[in-house]
Amino acid sequence: MNSHPYLRAYLAGIFVPTLVLPILLTVFIVVRIVLKAPVPIEQGLIFPMAVVPLLFGLWNMLWLCSHKRTHLPIGVHGAILPLLMAPTGALVATCLGVLEFGPAGVVWFHACAVPYALIAPCFLAVLAGYYLVWKYIVGFLNRVLGIA
Repeated sequence: MNSHPYLRAYLAGIFVPTLVLPILLTVFIVVRIVLKAPVPIEQGLIFPMAVVPLLFGLWNMLWLCSHKRTHLPIGVHGAILPLLMAPTGALVATCLGVLEFGPAGVVWFHACAVPYALIAPCFLAVLAGYYLVWKYIVGFLNRVLGIA
């Protein structure tokens, strides 16, 4: 099965965010409606719901293209993605007025303050999560689809 390996890589890449993001959106909307949370989180999820699956698919295609030269394990390749997504997302959120950087931390939607001391461990947890998702789920799908 050597036909269309990049299409299969794209489809394997979009699998996880396509399943997870609608579930997260549902949870956030229920929390906002039931618990009356003042933060309009669903507004901040609509754009990532379109961009993140696209990035996962393109990132998996890039791994397929570069793997023969770099021999980078897929888990490490996947863990690099948040290093690109976080600064880009922060820049876009800042430009849109959704995120503000203050002296003690960041403020989302002018309502939710997050101290800098909490951001670093959370980001490390995200890196570990991406590593595991890419190593075990996307890697498994790549093997099933015959592109790994």
